[in-house]
Amino acid sequence: MGYILNVLPDSPQKHRIEQAAQLLTPGQVAAVPTDTGFSLVCRMDDKEGLDRIRLIRQLNEKKHLTLLCDSLSQMSKLARVNNTGYRMAKSVTPGPYTFILEATREVPRRLSHPSKKTIGIRVPANKALNALLEKIGDPLVGTTMIMPGSDEPLSTAWEIQDAIGNQLAFVLDDGTVSKGDTTVVDLSGDLPEIIRQGLGSREALGL
Repeated sequence: MGYILNVLPDSPQKHRIEQAAQLLTPGQVAAVPTDTGFSLVCRMDDKEGLDRIRLIRQLNEKKHLTLLCDSLSQMSKLARVNNTGYRMAKSVTPGPYTFILEATREVPRRLSHPSKKTIGIRVPANKALNALLEKIGDPLVGTTMIMPGSDEPLSTAWEIQDAIGNQLAFVLDDGTVSKGDTTVVDLSGDLPEIIRQGLGSREALGL
């Protein structure tokens, strides 16, 4: 059974981040904070972990999962984006935006949309998660921490621990409670298109 790893929001303790990275081994799933609430995550190349996330959330293969990156440069290695899209992403990252982009060969095929070959990618503004991403050195695959049959995400570490703690390696808790959705911007076509309005503003995107 997993447990809660408490870290400071502004200066997450290095040894706790190292512990989290060590616990997130192949096949393991964790809950981590982002700037829009908790996400259920595993390592990008971890098929067993991905299958566990889909099982917990009861998601089919057509549901876009999101790659959580520590920087825009890491994001650019995983997806094809034109100059307009890159400038747009650069202007609002890190932040509460998810960009739908054409995946490169660096992304395992099982992570991209089966017909569109696209992937959701974001650079979250959360210091604890960013520290973990930097320590691991690769993106994590994530999805919002919503239980099947519910419309509302689990918003605290204790709620997550009570609901599915026995299925997780750990819950990373920085004490913040952020609730809301990312703004989803499709950059895979000729023109940017907002397909979900969330916490990220349209104005900041220049649209």
